[in-house]
Amino acid sequence: MKQLLVGAAITLLATSVGLWFWQSHAGTEIPIPLPPPEMPVELSLPVPGPDAPKFGLAPPTPPAAPKANREEQRFNRYDRNRDDLVSRLEMMSSRTKDFKKLDKDGNNLLTFEEWAAATGQRFAKADGNADRLLTRKEFAVTRPKRVVKPGCRC
Repeated sequence: MKQLLVGAAITLLATSVGLWFWQSHAGTEIPIPLPPPEMPVELSLPVPGPDAPKFGLAPPTPPAAPKANREEQRFNRYDRNRDDLVSRLEMMSSRTKDFKKLDKDGNNLLTFEEWAAATGQRFAKADGNADRLLTRKEFAVTRPKRVVKPGCRC
């Protein structure tokens, strides 16, 4: 019981000292800093003279980019991350027409077998060094065959 009374007295003493310390500092004012002094007139921004040009030189024109041929444009369309390599994921990105060609049973669902049979062989044929990445030269092999459109049926 004696220990309980001593603990309560110490707690009451510590609380009263804390409150006294807090209240003694509550009345002190914190000084607010003064705004910066005004700049003298001689330190202001320079003013151009009457014979100064109104506009500077024109910005340089960037060099014209070389026009990419049709195969490079096709390669760049597949190369999504611009690392000059086409991965299998980049090559098989969503394309509706090609998806319909791969979907042999026409149920709008591509089974792994349907996909692997058509695209895996095509990618493997193009990947000459078997590193699972296509360089620009290897990618050129995957170019689809051109279909000659029929002329007028007149």
